[in-house]
Amino acid sequence: MKILSTLFFSTGIILLLFFGESCTETNKPTPKVEQDLPEAAVEQHVEESTTDSLIQHLEIPFFRQGEQVITHTGYTLSYNEAAEQANWVAYELTAQETQKAFERTNKFLVDPAVSTGSATDADYKKSGFDRGHLAPAADMGWSSTTMIESFYFSNMSPQLPGFNRGIWKNLESLVRTWANENESIYVVTGPVLTPGLPTIGGNQVAIPMHYYKVILDYREPSIKGIGFVLPNTSSSLPLQQFALSIDSVEKITGINFFQLLADDQEALLEKTVCIPCWSWKSSSKTNKSNTTGVQCSGITKKGTRCRRSTSNVNGRCHQHQ
Repeated sequence: MKILSTLFFSTGIILLLFFGESCTETNKPTPKVEQDLPEAAVEQHVEESTTDSLIQHLEIPFFRQGEQVITHTGYTLSYNEAAEQANWVAYELTAQETQKAFERTNKFLVDPAVSTGSATDADYKKSGFDRGHLAPAADMGWSSTTMIESFYFSNMSPQLPGFNRGIWKNLESLVRTWANENESIYVVTGPVLTPGLPTIGGNQVAIPMHYYKVILDYREPSIKGIGFVLPNTSSSLPLQQFALSIDSVEKITGINFFQLLADDQEALLEKTVCIPCWSWKSSSKTNKSNTTGVQCSGITKKGTRCRRSTSNVNGRCHQHQ
């Protein structure tokens, strides 16, 4: 199959390039600036901030004026119309949010917030590629709304079945383990979009050769960061072999991650990767609540009812204790 041959050939070349790099500090793709998210995004992130001392919107990468940035209940994304998928999907994942209260819907939907129109089910039909989640459904099981929105096509990308159901799924599970161990983490994930990628469907959805994740644990006592770039193919290699510094992932993607950190802290966190600083055995299953989740009874700063789900006996999520 011509597309598969292109995938494997390109995979070999790019892997040789980035595994040969040293994890030294790099020039950032774009300068550090304060940015204004869409109004809805600001309101939501303020409502869901878990600790007043943490930096608001820390998970959001640098984005340029005119970029189509969309915030849903559980994640924010930058939409790439030419590739018909996200440049990046960013969210905070807390330990409590890994407690699944709602099951997968498996109902894939056109994203109504994408002004130019997102991909559709017809683009993927009989293509041989999975509708691969960027922000995984298992990270979004803490409310019915977040679960539904995790199935928007703006959160999908064409992934080979062996990749989506194998090593990518393993990495997603590991990230949830880290959220549990570290109370909360910041996650940015997406495809590596390069010119000339093959496409599927009438909307010409680009087929990425690689996918990335960067993770930041910004809580004491061990603030740390790590990145991954994986080829879009099945693999039995351990995930440690795909671990990179965040700077290295920035080189490959051209995206400036965690740009709201202080310059000296950003440089220190992003230039190296500490493999022993992270655990490498993930939980076998997503944690499930022992009781049925209910909508939090807390009131947000906007004056509306909190949209989080909670199984706490007092009916309030961790933000409104």
